[in-house]
Amino acid sequence: MAQPELRGLYAITPERSERAYLLSDVEAALAGGCRILQYRDKSSSMVERVARAHALRTLTRHFDAKLLINDDLLLCQLVDADGVHLGLEDGNLQLARALLGPQRIIGASCYADFALAETAAAAGADYVAFGAVYPSPTKPAAVRAPVDLFFQAKNRLTVKSCAIGGITLANATPLIAAGADMLAVITDLFAAPDIAVRAAQYQQLFQEAQS
Repeated sequence: MAQPELRGLYAITPERSERAYLLSDVEAALAGGCRILQYRDKSSSMVERVARAHALRTLTRHFDAKLLINDDLLLCQLVDADGVHLGLEDGNLQLARALLGPQRIIGASCYADFALAETAAAAGADYVAFGAVYPSPTKPAAVRAPVDLFFQAKNRLTVKSCAIGGITLANATPLIAAGADMLAVITDLFAAPDIAVRAAQYQQLFQEAQS
């Protein structure tokens, strides 16, 4: 299993952005210090998704950042991404590990279910994601995940944990204090007036937590 540096801001690409805007926004986030990016795209054609993923792979390599692909093992392999993130119904974790090998990163959505996180860790995941931790504009109907899940993950799992759902600068600190290794952010990052500054502010939260 891969042992990458999985800590800090975890940027997830917004839907329905034109390619040029998407790349410009992602470049700003990376320039601001983000080093983990997930390409999530449920609406573009496969041809467009391949083009975007290749462009994002080039950008992330330039900034020495990790690129993960949401729910698509084939696309991950095609663009030589660093790994995948899989939802509960988006693929078998053990199969994903067998196909991707030991070095690529595999993340798993575990919602508000710690038992699911234990299963994912045993199956080869490098990190488990809990959410929505706050009301989410991206998934307003998502079940809320309690903050104590991150305490449990820190004490009982050997893999990293990620918080997702409605995270902003104003509500992020308690999640880091509870043990979340990564904060997955879409809206509060990519809708910010200055994306690079907002990314740097998130990274600063993690630096302060370590000091």
